[in-house]
Amino acid sequence: MTTHASDTLPASAPDATRIEAIIRGRMGDPFELLGPHKTEDGVMGLTVFAPDAAEVVAITPEGSEIAPLSRINPEGVFWGPMPGGFDFGTPYRLRMRAGSHEWERDDPYRFTPVLGEMDEYLVAEGRHEEIWKRLGAHPVTHEGVEGVSFAVWAPNARRVSVVGHFNAWDGRRHPLRRRFGAGLWELFVPGLAVGDLYKFEIVGAHGDLQPLKADPMSFRQEQPPSTGSIVHGMHRHEWQDAAWMESRGKSTLHDKPVSIYEVHLGSWRRGADGEILDYDTIGGLLVDYLQDMNFTHVEFMPVSEHPFTGSWGYQPVGLFAPTSRYGTPEQFAAMVDRLHQAGIGVIVDWVPAHFPTDAHGLANFDGTALYEHADPRQGFHQDWNTLIYNFGRNEVANFLRCSGTFWLDKYHIDALRVDAVASMLYLDYSRNEGEWIPNQYGGRENLDAIEFLKGTNHQVQLRTPGAATIAEESTAFPGVSRPVDQGGLGFDFKWNMGWMHDSLSYIQQDPVYRKYNHHQMTFSIHYAWSENFVLPISHDEVVHGKGSLLNKMPGDRWQKFANLRAYLGFMWTHPGKKLLFMGCEFGQEREWNHDVSLDWHLLEDEKHKGAQNLVRDLNRLYRDEPALHALDCDPAGFEWVDGGDDERSIFAFLRKADSGTRPALIISNMTPVVREDYRIGVPEGGDWTELLNTDAEIYGGSGVGNSGRIACRQEECHGRSVSLALTLPPLATIVLVPDR
Repeated sequence: MTTHASDTLPASAPDATRIEAIIRGRMGDPFELLGPHKTEDGVMGLTVFAPDAAEVVAITPEGSEIAPLSRINPEGVFWGPMPGGFDFGTPYRLRMRAGSHEWERDDPYRFTPVLGEMDEYLVAEGRHEEIWKRLGAHPVTHEGVEGVSFAVWAPNARRVSVVGHFNAWDGRRHPLRRRFGAGLWELFVPGLAVGDLYKFEIVGAHGDLQPLKADPMSFRQEQPPSTGSIVHGMHRHEWQDAAWMESRGKSTLHDKPVSIYEVHLGSWRRGADGEILDYDTIGGLLVDYLQDMNFTHVEFMPVSEHPFTGSWGYQPVGLFAPTSRYGTPEQFAAMVDRLHQAGIGVIVDWVPAHFPTDAHGLANFDGTALYEHADPRQGFHQDWNTLIYNFGRNEVANFLRCSGTFWLDKYHIDALRVDAVASMLYLDYSRNEGEWIPNQYGGRENLDAIEFLKGTNHQVQLRTPGAATIAEESTAFPGVSRPVDQGGLGFDFKWNMGWMHDSLSYIQQDPVYRKYNHHQMTFSIHYAWSENFVLPISHDEVVHGKGSLLNKMPGDRWQKFANLRAYLGFMWTHPGKKLLFMGCEFGQEREWNHDVSLDWHLLEDEKHKGAQNLVRDLNRLYRDEPALHALDCDPAGFEWVDGGDDERSIFAFLRKADSGTRPALIISNMTPVVREDYRIGVPEGGDWTELLNTDAEIYGGSGVGNSGRIACRQEECHGRSVSLALTLPPLATIVLVPDR
């Protein structure tokens, strides 16, 4: 082949200004120059930028020469007129040579766009509900050629390029096509495939080169501390959970037993040498453990990719990518599938409230405050040194909403636990006077965030029937779990932070003083049905110097375990779904540390083993007795028998289901004193069976109880004609049901 360099451009060649823009990386839309173009005099020419080549020839897909190109700039710009019959849409390839090395490739700038006008319209409107199918990196066959289509939203950028090993990280070589309507940039790069590493190089709104950016829509990221995106496409997993998914779509969780085991994947269990386990290994161990322990659901702390391990995932940068710390997207999908086949629901923590300031992430993405608010009074979280999303921007709300539905749809996740909702709802959250900007009506409510949450919950219900959303919301904001069409935010459940704070405050006191704080255990009933509640004992209660759940308990070692068991018994019988952080079920003694495994060796001790036995049986009882779960969200499911025995720190109540279902009587004795012949009124006569006693020896208790069965007496008590005379064990909760 023959080519030549020329200091004087041919008459029909591109002008020097545009050539300079390409080689200096300042070309806003490369399709103005690169690829085939007709000149003003009607000549069809082909322009190629190939700084690694000495010679370039245009060839047919079969390998026949079409025309050689001339080197019209020493930095690697080639141009040549094409023969008659060559036109836009004519397929061609490029044959290149440098020294003795020769290679061929397809020219990215000969292909038509992958995105359509409807994509632009829906993105601009904030209504592209499957945006992950269009933006990001997708292995595709386009116009008969295999490669990867890249697309990203960066409306204020002057140039966007995709870079990687495939182009020596040179942003001049693969600048993207600019779609002016919605601020999208796209390019089909032939020859790339699954596994290729890439980032976006962006020249910002003011002409400054930004730090290389990870793809906001990537499906797979490099393992931290590396920060690159990996071409992956949608995970390739053959789902086997059709029965689970069909059943999920036909019901809600409100009348079902929901007992959630909260897990941090990196520290639940580790290998013999302290190594982190992968999704496959963790999945197998979890299935066995959760089935044995009778939990109905597992909740994973955020699995979205995040740069800082110490954030536990709550500062994510990859809202569509399972973290690579534990393996591939396929392995994550297989773990979810395996759990479903074992009858276990999967919840993930989802973080739309804020994002970290890491340079490779969303911060100042196109040289402007694109995803965040520019004003730090709206856009900066003082508590966490993170950035707050601009929920009022259509494209940002769409991006976040699609992230949530993506996990439910593509990874078959059953529920999203939405983190830090309170911080989203209030403009003055954790701010002093003058540090926040009121809404348009002068109030403190973040109206954009409220509309975003409503819209997300609506989309979840519309797209994934049977999937749920759960709000971590710590204020008295009204209607969090009320449907949107009834004026609420539309969540299915809300964490009951008030119950958690009050009950933990109570149980940490010496029993001598509990009678003065009896209300801390009864007050929650006053608002128990104002929302659909989950009772959470989460990771937040066992870190940052708060100590483990066991070590919150007062007294000597025996009393600590007895208090723990009594408390868990009260929790599992109180109205509301249940959530318990890993390790609490067997009395982990030290505070949680995300860098090491839980202390499973403690189960060699009978006290720890007993606590675990209790949680296993509480879950079984909660699941098997409709009275304990069917009306969790209905006041008809609860009745005080005696909530006022503060002097003896005793709580007695009934849990009920629909008519015809036997009730459950629960009595908690929160002092270390055995109460003999304790009279309690019951709704029906006959024998009553003691189904559970947290003081039983199998749980590490003293074995005080009622020998399993108690006969009613015709003695009036608590306004009822029949009653039971019970022995109440010390620091214990017992559950009784009538024999029918």
